[in-house]
Amino acid sequence: MVGLKTTDLPPTATVKFFGAGTAGCFADLVTFPLDTAKVRLQIQGESNAASEAAVVKYRGVFGTITTMVRTEGARSLYNGLVAGLQRQMSFASVRIGLYDSMKQFYTRGSENASIVSRLLAGCTTGAMAVALAQPTDVVKVRFQAQVRQADGIRRYNGTMDAYRTIARDEGIRGLWKGCMPNITRNAIVNCAELVTYDIIKDLILKNNLMTDNMPCHFTAAFGAGFCTTIVASPVDVVKTRFMNSTTAQYSSALNCALTMITKEGPASFYKGFMPSFLRLGSWNIVMFVSYEQIKRSLTRMQHSWEAPL
Repeated sequence: MVGLKTTDLPPTATVKFFGAGTAGCFADLVTFPLDTAKVRLQIQGESNAASEAAVVKYRGVFGTITTMVRTEGARSLYNGLVAGLQRQMSFASVRIGLYDSMKQFYTRGSENASIVSRLLAGCTTGAMAVALAQPTDVVKVRFQAQVRQADGIRRYNGTMDAYRTIARDEGIRGLWKGCMPNITRNAIVNCAELVTYDIIKDLILKNNLMTDNMPCHFTAAFGAGFCTTIVASPVDVVKTRFMNSTTAQYSSALNCALTMITKEGPASFYKGFMPSFLRLGSWNIVMFVSYEQIKRSLTRMQHSWEAPL
């Protein structure tokens, strides 16, 4: 490694792991209101009550945000933030931080990773992350979907109360509710997000369109966010509906999807598409740009600690 600049030093797996979790938390802090608006739009219309079905409470991204602030207060936009940050520290660390290591595993250490190796790596880390972080995702979605009632009664009083209540009322399996659709969703999201970012960044660098710096990371992240939203929206809506449902509302994720298409039509699978795109696009930009900078900073710090005096 003699003669290498600090920016040329490859980050270790540990640096990638903690860097991804930190960048994921930072991206969540910036984009959480958009995610909450997306959840509210996705679950709108699932009530069987005719009187409720006839009323469209939320219209559009910013209309949803405005309505929530007016009726529930600005803090409602950050319902479930604690669970969201817990989720990112366990979720992003695995699915993003271990992606390069898993890619090297499938390519057996080769520098030239094929599209198949990238897809396998994305699917693997996505599934691993869901298996670990599913309870945090369930609690996050429940909080985001929770509407403050006039009498002040809330479904859950706090993050830890939500974990305890779900485990008590629905069993431990309740904390992993929607795990399979979430694994499906995150396999798709991870492949679309990480592989697209990986490929776009490689193409930019190989064709000398940009240097390996912030404009390059921004462009690749924007493309990744757009592709991910188109591919992942249908399964994301089903995942949100199923995870937020009561015990007897849907018998399975497939039943949830069939109910949606029967009662609300195919367009229901793209409910909340604009907030999904705004959220995923902005989340990807903030996360990947932050991640690249955090990796470099941590690598620089690690190198300075290990360098001889």
